[in-house]
Amino acid sequence: MLISELLAPSGVLCALEGGSKKRILEIASEHIAELHPELDAETVFAGLICRERLGSTGIGDGIAIPHSRLDACEHATALLIQLKEPIDFDSIDSKPVDLLFILLVPSEACDQHLQTLGNLAELFSQPEFRNQLRSANSAESLYTAVTEFKQG
Repeated sequence: MLISELLAPSGVLCALEGGSKKRILEIASEHIAELHPELDAETVFAGLICRERLGSTGIGDGIAIPHSRLDACEHATALLIQLKEPIDFDSIDSKPVDLLFILLVPSEACDQHLQTLGNLAELFSQPEFRNQLRSANSAESLYTAVTEFKQG
């Protein structure tokens, strides 16, 4: 699944301040619930925190891909966050995180979920892609950077 199919322009937050992993996930959950009325912020937050308890979704190089499968989720959706200041995310490389791509999928979408996570991890492993996202200075430029990146 392409990022442009998951992410709407309204699903991008640029230079967000949060301070902690928990607070960022709370803000993200509230934003997702505003965009998708069928999703409750508390349910989204609980799903993301539950997944984090299994192991951090910080994949290294300042990237985290928090994700959850939710019964109330009708279709895959995402939220991209560029943080103003990096935060500790218990990442596998112990580096702080400044880019988060939050993915929510319907409970029954196991294969799609895993394939999408793999594609995201591969994309975010590319330094040029990460640098384009980090250099964005508005939600619009961040959305453009994430949806129009051409893999070389």
